[in-house]
Amino acid sequence: MTERKSVLLRLDPAVHDALARWANDELRSTNAQIEFLLRRALADAGRLPGRARPMRPRGRPPAASRSGTRPPPPGDDPPG
Repeated sequence: MTERKSVLLRLDPAVHDALARWANDELRSTNAQIEFLLRRALADAGRLPGRARPMRPRGRPPAASRSGTRPPPPGDDPPG
């Protein structure tokens, strides 16, 4: 997988707070919300490169994807 670029971004605190609230409403991190908005602006301007990978879906990945194993079937919970 290609390494992602890091960027230092300075924002007005009120703009950051509004962005963080919006990201929370959309189930995204603030960073993912910024990337989403930048991609949308690039697409609207016809400047989004065709080689740009699609964004990951919103929210957490399913538990099986995070752990690398399948979750147990329902009702098969370990005692405890």
